[in-house]
Formats: sequence, C-alpha cells, structure tokens
Amino acid sequence: MVKIIIVEDQILMRDLLKEHIEKQSDMEVAGVTDDASKAPQLCNELKPDLILIDIVTKSGCIGLQFAKQIREEMPDIKVIVMTSYPEITFMEEAMKIKAHSYLQKSSGIDHLLYVIRSTMKGTGIYPSPADISPFSHVFSEKEIAIINHVCQGMARNEIAKDLGISESMVKQYITSILDKSGFDSISKFAIYAVSQGLIVPKTPIDKSS
Repeated sequence: MVKIIIVEDQILMRDLLKEHIEKQSDMEVAGVTDDASKAPQLCNELKPDLILIDIVTKSGCIGLQFAKQIREEMPDIKVIVMTSYPEITFMEEAMKIKAHSYLQKSSGIDHLLYVIRSTMKGTGIYPSPADISPFSHVFSEKEIAIINHVCQGMARNEIAKDLGISESMVKQYITSILDKSGFDSISKFAIYAVSQGLIVPKTPIDKSS
C-alpha cells in the first residue's frame, strides 16, 4: 500500500485527489495540507512513501523550495510536483531539485494515477517542454528566461548580469520577443504573460543549503 501526502491549497482539487486516490486498492492518503511550508514536518510525522506537492499554495510560490528540502532530508520519499500553470521554468526547476516526477493538473486523474505508480516503480515522468507552455513553440530558451526575469520586475542591466550577457544583447532579445508576440512594449507583454498564468513571478529557491 502506497502512503501518500497531498499538498494542495484548493479545497475542491484536494478533495478530488483524495477521493480518487483512496478508491485505489494499492494507495491510501496518509495526510493532507494546504500549505507547502508544512510539508517537511508532515513527512517526518507520517512517513509517507510519496508526496504530491503543488508548486503554488497558500504560502506562496514555494512548493519547489520545500520539495527540495524533502528530497535532501528524506531521500526515500518519492516527490511529485504538480501545477496548473503552464510555466515552463517550473519544470526546469523541478529537474534541478531532482523531483521524481512533474505533473500538470490538467492532465487528468488517470494520468495522475499512472504517474504515481510509475514513480513508485522508479520511473520518473516529465512532460515534454512543448506540452507545458505555448511559449516553447514561439520563443527560444533564452527569450523565455528574459520574459521570466522581466515578469519579476528586473531591469535590463539586472537581467544582463543574471544571465551573463550584455545589455545590448538583452535589448536584442526583447526586440525579438516583441516582434514574435505583437506587443509594442515588454512591460505590456509581461502583464499579459502573468495574467494568463504563462509566467508566475516567484520566490527563488534557496540555494544556500
């Protein structure tokens, strides 16, 4: 029997996940929480086999931070991160923290159960980047990085420093982004990207630990 913890702040989604998991003969829900910051403590107390952790919960966009902590401190627990946002950098960060699998909530319950079972058997499941964000069909990896930085409110000189490129190169990339998107300013495009859930400004993962 696979013991599972669910970290999800939307009540309807949390109840739906719990209901469908508990219908399975090989799974049980050991605990639930709506706050990712409580996940490590819950794992310590309940000793689950697997945790489903939403990237964006009531404490903010820090699900990945606590997923990282669980991976480091409790390596025997399988970690599946999930999100409803088509934000391509979330998957990149999930890979960096070595989450076992990555799930888009829109993929449905049957796929969720498949991912849980595959993960428990040692096979991590990640979608292709093209399936995560419509950006991946249009923009290059560097352009997506710049869009993400702009949406976090960073100035061109800050973006250049963070990405290790010149300000003039940042300007060239922004021009290309505007040409492809049809917007006349990068700030307008950033507002659109955030409002549509294509980019989610977030607290960076703590890399000091």
